[in-house]
Amino acid sequence: MNSDKIIEYYSKPIVRKEIVDYSKNKWIALHTTRGGEEGGLFIRYWKKSGDPLYISKEEEIDGLIKRFLGLGPRTIYASVNVYSVVSRESIEDPKYIVYTTPIWDIDGTIEHWEKMIEAARVIVEFLEKEGVSKSVYLKWSGRGIHVQIHERAFSKDILSKYHPLDIAYSIVEYVLKKTTKRLVEIAKEAPSEERPLKVENEIDIKRVFTVPLSLHKFLDYSAVCFKPNEIDNFTLDWAKPDVLKHNPDWRVFVEGEADNLAINAIKEIGGYFKKVGEIRTVVQVAKSVAKPKTVEKPVIKTTAKLGRFQVMALLQAARYYLLTGDVEKAKSFGLNRAIFYAWAKHHGRERIFRRVTGRGKDVEVLIEKGKKMVFVGDEGAFLSNRDWFIIGNKEQLPSDYDREIARKINSVIPYDLAWQKALEYLKKFPKSTLLNQQKFFEAYKKVRDDFIEKVVKGEKKESTLLDFTKFLEEKSDKNKK
Repeated sequence: MNSDKIIEYYSKPIVRKEIVDYSKNKWIALHTTRGGEEGGLFIRYWKKSGDPLYISKEEEIDGLIKRFLGLGPRTIYASVNVYSVVSRESIEDPKYIVYTTPIWDIDGTIEHWEKMIEAARVIVEFLEKEGVSKSVYLKWSGRGIHVQIHERAFSKDILSKYHPLDIAYSIVEYVLKKTTKRLVEIAKEAPSEERPLKVENEIDIKRVFTVPLSLHKFLDYSAVCFKPNEIDNFTLDWAKPDVLKHNPDWRVFVEGEADNLAINAIKEIGGYFKKVGEIRTVVQVAKSVAKPKTVEKPVIKTTAKLGRFQVMALLQAARYYLLTGDVEKAKSFGLNRAIFYAWAKHHGRERIFRRVTGRGKDVEVLIEKGKKMVFVGDEGAFLSNRDWFIIGNKEQLPSDYDREIARKINSVIPYDLAWQKALEYLKKFPKSTLLNQQKFFEAYKKVRDDFIEKVVKGEKKESTLLDFTKFLEEKSDKNKK
């Protein structure tokens, strides 16, 4: 679709109404067709004011499109969170979140759309057994399906006891763990080298998903909604922009219907805020491990990715070690930085202590306002009297790193392998990257969501892959026992 067709599409009354009703009190994002290195930008703020994007009435859709018209606006997203107010302060502070939508993200290729429907059916049937049906709806995302529980399917009593983000995260994780076996069997029947079918827990404090009737960012499909009783009748034709067979009953919910599910899920999973940065479940069949002219069956049955918290700590520790050779101090630094950035993200206070590089040693201890600090290049962190890194009055000890980082990484891949690959990854960058907070952060961002795929398996060496898959097989067998 060209720009004129896109603008015409977003002028349709039904499209405007559905987008506004779904987006109220949510943080909006916009994907464009132009700009950026890979074609298109992902925009979340009004650049001049720095305020988050927000839609509360239909004419504001016009304002959004007009503001970014030169970039070719195409796809509209909304946050999983509903806020009491949308502002620069509220999007960083969990106390402003009043509801969070549990969403299962099913992704794959168009040719296997029927298998994605099967995967959605597995989740829907499990929810029905848990007593949740009237508040459930599905949304074709353009190249996948979102299974969603209406965020208001929880009673005031439950919401007063648990944070909405804890509820949504735990429910999605809980259901995935209970349905993994069936989902893997479906994924096996939808092989793809480029986009293997997967079902993922993507619940996060700043996560956004396509809004109803938005266009997909690349494909000419719309995000149409339908209810569970329509799942067997769904076809891709429903999502064609000139057809739009869309069910507005995504609005339907029964307050309290999902209370028992929430209680069971939180009891087993523990909630989002206790799990920030932890492993999130991704159910899929991985790509085949193959020798030349030999095609083998997939050997990885399920995979889980490392959370950003663990990747940040690992790479920060590797960064410090490469600069100093002190592995114990590196562990303290790695955990310290991971905690700091996680705290800063959730409180909107990303204050980094910096100095001008090129003055002094690469890693230097200085006294700042009576407090001992270590500057790693241009980034500073406080030290305790015992010379461990510290936040507030709490030291980050090597033993804490082993427990909170190494052990959790080791539950997914061998920690020694992850450590070695982290060192190798950072060695590819010039030393100036390690000494510059912003440049290092960019290096981290490149692999924070797919560290295993890009760093651990990035070299495609058969021996490493076979060792890795053997480890996962043994881990899977052990869990079964």
